[in-house]
Amino acid sequence: GYEIAQQFGLNIIETRPALVPLTFEIKTLERLKPLAGVAVDAVAACGKTKFAEAMLFTHRGLSGPAILQISSYWREGQAITVTMAPGVKLTEVLKTARGSRGKQGVITVLAEHLPRRVAQMILDEIGAPNNVGDLSDKLIARIDEAVNAWTVKPVGSEGYRTAEVTLGGVDTSQLDSKTMAAKDVPGLYFIGEVVDVTGWLGGYNFQWAWSSGWVAGQAV
Repeated sequence: GYEIAQQFGLNIIETRPALVPLTFEIKTLERLKPLAGVAVDAVAACGKTKFAEAMLFTHRGLSGPAILQISSYWREGQAITVTMAPGVKLTEVLKTARGSRGKQGVITVLAEHLPRRVAQMILDEIGAPNNVGDLSDKLIARIDEAVNAWTVKPVGSEGYRTAEVTLGGVDTSQLDSKTMAAKDVPGLYFIGEVVDVTGWLGGYNFQWAWSSGWVAGQAV
């Protein structure tokens, strides 16, 4: 479809995999390896765009709906920020626990809001003490940041092998939205994924394929 469009002089918006898991450098993968298979309810953000859905740690990087969604907005070189305990004011939670149940383990308190393996990795990396009563304000702030402002930079994606859709394609400004015909080439139609239209998860891309195909079919 892209080759035909180019033969007739239509513009092609740069294509790339979208709704796809993100991958990371070896150092980051080794760090996250113990978390493979763990899922968290998260908010994944890139720039001003964010999605609140499940996130999954894998042996290749990050996946799950929140990551697939944000992958359509992420560009190489950008970092993403993940909130792993959305809606939880972790600083307040830890300070309250420090005062009311100081002999309790930090891992016990944190695991009330995170999967235990994720909580343990964060505490190990920070070097937190065993008991919540021994947490300083500085350590509490570091834990909060690690949980609710985790910033990580992907190096790429898993590519078309696992991508659900393609971002980019035939420029929509050159198509008649009522018929999907090329405005300057009578009898030439483009539909579905070959067109620069990409939806979110949830069946939008299937619906676009069906609807654009139906419109073109009615016009032929």
